[in-house]
Amino acid sequence: MEDCSCRDENDLEIDDNKEHGVSMLTEPFLVRNRKNNTSQVAIVGANTCPIESLDYEIVENELFKQDWRSRKKAEIFQYVVLKWTLALLIGLGTGLVGFFNNLAVENIAGFKLLVTNNFMLKDKYYQAFVTYAGCNVVLAIAAAALCAYVAPAAAGSGIPEIKAYLNGVDAPSILAPATLFVKIFGSIFGVAAGFVVGKEGPMVHTGACIASFLGQGGSRKYHLTWKWLRYFKNDRDRRDLITCGAAAGVAAAFRAPVGGVLFALEEAASWWRSALLWRTFFTTAVVAVVLRSLIEFCRTGKCGLFGQGGLIMFDVNSTKVTYSLPDLLAVMFLGVIGGVFGSFYNYCVDKVLRIYSIINERGPSFKILLVIVISLLTSCCSYGLPWLSQCIPCPPDLAEQCPTESRSGNYKNFQCPPNHYNDLASLFFNTSDDAIRNLFTSGSEKEFHFSTLLVFFVAIFCLGIVTYGIAIPSGLFIPVILAGASYGRFVGKLLALLSNLDVSLFALLGAASFLGGTMRMTVSLCVILLELTNDLLMLPLMMLVLLISKSVADIFNKGVYDQIVKLKGLPYMESHAEPYMKHLIASDVVTGPLVSFSGVEKIGNILHVLRVTRHNGFPVIDEPPYSDAPELCGLVLRTHLLVLLKGKKFTKQRVKIGSEITRTFKAQDFAKAGSGKGVKLEDLEITEEEMEMYIDLHPITNTSPYTVVETMSLAKAAVLFRQLGLRHLCVVPKTPGRPPIVGILTRHDFTPEHVLGLYPHIKPHK
Repeated sequence: MEDCSCRDENDLEIDDNKEHGVSMLTEPFLVRNRKNNTSQVAIVGANTCPIESLDYEIVENELFKQDWRSRKKAEIFQYVVLKWTLALLIGLGTGLVGFFNNLAVENIAGFKLLVTNNFMLKDKYYQAFVTYAGCNVVLAIAAAALCAYVAPAAAGSGIPEIKAYLNGVDAPSILAPATLFVKIFGSIFGVAAGFVVGKEGPMVHTGACIASFLGQGGSRKYHLTWKWLRYFKNDRDRRDLITCGAAAGVAAAFRAPVGGVLFALEEAASWWRSALLWRTFFTTAVVAVVLRSLIEFCRTGKCGLFGQGGLIMFDVNSTKVTYSLPDLLAVMFLGVIGGVFGSFYNYCVDKVLRIYSIINERGPSFKILLVIVISLLTSCCSYGLPWLSQCIPCPPDLAEQCPTESRSGNYKNFQCPPNHYNDLASLFFNTSDDAIRNLFTSGSEKEFHFSTLLVFFVAIFCLGIVTYGIAIPSGLFIPVILAGASYGRFVGKLLALLSNLDVSLFALLGAASFLGGTMRMTVSLCVILLELTNDLLMLPLMMLVLLISKSVADIFNKGVYDQIVKLKGLPYMESHAEPYMKHLIASDVVTGPLVSFSGVEKIGNILHVLRVTRHNGFPVIDEPPYSDAPELCGLVLRTHLLVLLKGKKFTKQRVKIGSEITRTFKAQDFAKAGSGKGVKLEDLEITEEEMEMYIDLHPITNTSPYTVVETMSLAKAAVLFRQLGLRHLCVVPKTPGRPPIVGILTRHDFTPEHVLGLYPHIKPHK
């Protein structure tokens, strides 16, 4: 559904005001014939879907004002209590799902690795590979089938979609209950299948889905509704809850409550305020308490193969952090490497996603086939590459067992004789969390050879690129941390004679540099990694490496999530205006023709406009006898018109009946529908006689829409639009004697494709 009131090919049908009764304001010829041809669809998950904008503006019409005035103190108190209660429930739900994800992944992957290892101990290497690859393919098919057939919107990380949603862009099924279900189980199957993906990105999407489900008053489609949540049936409150959910997802994925808050602030949310900070912090604190309690329970051995688990912090704090000038130079060198590798990684991901989008367009069967191919490739690398590594004798006086007999550990036996281990298998033949733990292990400089770290880095770098974009829930954090830690440890071994820092600290700084180079976050990544490793002494070095890697990578391209948002076609609005917008004014990009309604309008006219256009906002113009001269009364929304028409409060004469409408309808009748559908045009049953009747639009008209004068610079209008979270921005004339409104600016009118399409001579700033 489009979200403008002045662009649609069908608008060409509205060419005769007298014939159709639709108010067509006299405009300059250029504006009337100027069209906005920007795409109204985007890639959501693995499917192409229509998109629309969200209504973050507070609607001030007679009905809503009456509802605000009639609210008692008890109702206001209930609203505040419900906000905090929902924050608590979001934290509990996300914490439980995060723990369940880890428990399931550790047990499924652990069982797979144990069965494979048992075959290898009996020298049945072919059976071991068939078992290993077979389990991976079965799990991969399960994840792909869920994404391809049940909820295509669940594919991928989900962070770009959530980032766009919090910016004001909505897409079908992005936060639906089916998407939540597939995100949880698809992520479990995908990670357990051995793909080079993480569960951290999907956890952000999962937290947002949980928040949306709780905040929308349930789901009419699934017969789960709660009347006492009617206060939250608007985009503003839902946006705040989803911000809490996104922060809770990061907290559940990394056990980093403060990092989760900072992630929501730095990367996800487009609007922020102190009240939201408190609720987000409370939500992540609840997640931390839930995870801590459940992990303590699992330490009693009642969680199967949970073992160390992905939720246990990576311990590097046993190493003393003392550094000198050569160490700082080494860290700066790591930052430069991370920036270069990160920007190249983003470039490759962008190219691969473009190729995969062509394959995914062919249908669900091609999506699943692509997943199977990548699964077999990953299995061949994970099982085959360790054979290239030489067996290493177990070091004497070792505290832990060597070779490792259980499924996890630093010293995997693989094909080696007794008292020997395969260092490459210790990284490949493990879960991603255990591989990171092995790379972060301190005091073991000789544990991994140069060749091992180099092979592992190249393999993870390439597999991470080709895996992201297939039809499974997949996160980018874990592949990036693995690749960064491997080259960080490689540099640490290389500079062992010049630096006093332990190789495990180099691994941590390498992971930080690669994360900064790909995602371009600084504060949140710094805190997340410090909470992960429980090593506050690394703070200065972490800050230095993140700042350098981000600065270097910004020279080449944008962050990976920003690139994906653009690639998916989501019209994301940046906090700053493009430089070329300073040379244009608001009226330069207004598109036409402009369709408006009278304050008391004929039913037939309204239905005709609703049928031939897909606009979501229409100006309401008061004309004599209701005003001395034509004046802008306000803006009426399409959804509100449909509800009003369904109520059938029509009159045979053209008169105002606002008081009767306010008595008949309540504000909650016009609340935004949840995942269930609201009133559709097809639901209306209007007779021929009613088509000639009238209806008063004043009670549902937003009488104070945001307006700008037509001579305002486009840059200033764009900043205003973005900061206020608008869907419609009315452009009014500067001089009297003209129609009261020039046009309406929407999100798509600010897109570079539209502006530069109208003025191709303008050179965009790169």
